[in-house]
Amino acid sequence: MGNDLPSLLLLPPPPHPATRPALNATYEPPLKAAISKLKDEKGGKDGTILIAALTSPILTGKYVRQKSLTWSHAQSILADLYSIISVICAQLSVSTDIHAGPGSVDVRVVFVDHDPSKPVMTDPKPAIEPNNTVIVDLPTFASAYHPWKYIFHPNNEPGYRLLSTYLKLFEGIQTLKQSQLIVVDGGLSLSVEPLVPSQLSQQTRPHPIVCLGGTFDHLHPGHKLLLTAAALLLKVPEDSALDPCQFIIGITGDELLKRKKYAEYVQPWDERATNTIEFLSSILELSRDGWKKGLAPQVVKNDGEFVARFRDGTIEVRCVVIQDAYGPTITTENMDVLVVSGETRGGGNAVNDRRKELGWRLLETFEVDVLDAEGIVHKSAETRDFATKISSTAIRKQKAESRT
Repeated sequence: MGNDLPSLLLLPPPPHPATRPALNATYEPPLKAAISKLKDEKGGKDGTILIAALTSPILTGKYVRQKSLTWSHAQSILADLYSIISVICAQLSVSTDIHAGPGSVDVRVVFVDHDPSKPVMTDPKPAIEPNNTVIVDLPTFASAYHPWKYIFHPNNEPGYRLLSTYLKLFEGIQTLKQSQLIVVDGGLSLSVEPLVPSQLSQQTRPHPIVCLGGTFDHLHPGHKLLLTAAALLLKVPEDSALDPCQFIIGITGDELLKRKKYAEYVQPWDERATNTIEFLSSILELSRDGWKKGLAPQVVKNDGEFVARFRDGTIEVRCVVIQDAYGPTITTENMDVLVVSGETRGGGNAVNDRRKELGWRLLETFEVDVLDAEGIVHKSAETRDFATKISSTAIRKQKAESRT
């Protein structure tokens, strides 16, 4: 795969309190340096992928199969990070959507459960040990995510400490040249202690079936936030002998998008579904081989659905065509959760109104923040018109203007 290999940026835990100025000071410099380096190299025909591994003691629970997290806190951090990434890419004129061409940088944020204050057992044989969530610990991340083109780390004490721990775990997995280890500006290394999960509000119960909907055209940071935040709600079974947890993604059919602005640049449904599953593989797939056999997951296509399974069949992602505002939420009774954004909150209410009419159990709704193209994150409790949100329309407009 050579030049098409993804790169890794190791990020130490966020400061507490995780205010936007504090997150900017901590993460903007290393992200900007890594994105700049990858932009200048152009990458392959589809651009390059940067996995931003955000390490944090995000999970609680004494036992490996009884982990939980505070979803509202996790999605808020995720939203701020993707907002910072969007601002940096706008400043550098870097496209952020998947497969956007040479010079584009497809940044994907992956949570890694890691407490730097606690020792990590460095087993000579790398082990993949998932829990009941989609978030993995640092030893599992090191064992399953490889090989890398570059490994970036911040030039500060937390950055070097994290790199040292990671490289001990990574020993024997990939032979690295010194030129592949790149020190980047560490930003402000705040002396504030990282947040521990016990200081957070009530933990969020994971669920077997999670659903959401969207167009997912030119998959951008807003989509990445929505998909990742929703995946954090999945309750992953222990083995494939049990029914897999299901992530059902309704993707707007081509017919409904013909009147969209710059409709000629709308990607066909198959491409949008494929990109959605490929992005999710960055969070869901675990294999000792990493991506040596390629980055594209195996997808079964049948009856207007794309289905992919991850982690030995314990997680099933189903992309289905939707032709109305409800999608599978009113054709499939057995669902637990619906994930919406501030922009689609009304649609979530309409879904539950319809399910109530059918005599079905109402879906528990979770709302993610909305990313603004100007670098503002509109928190889920806010109500506004979202006129400046990051959107596929803006990407299509840009592509149209670049060809005139």
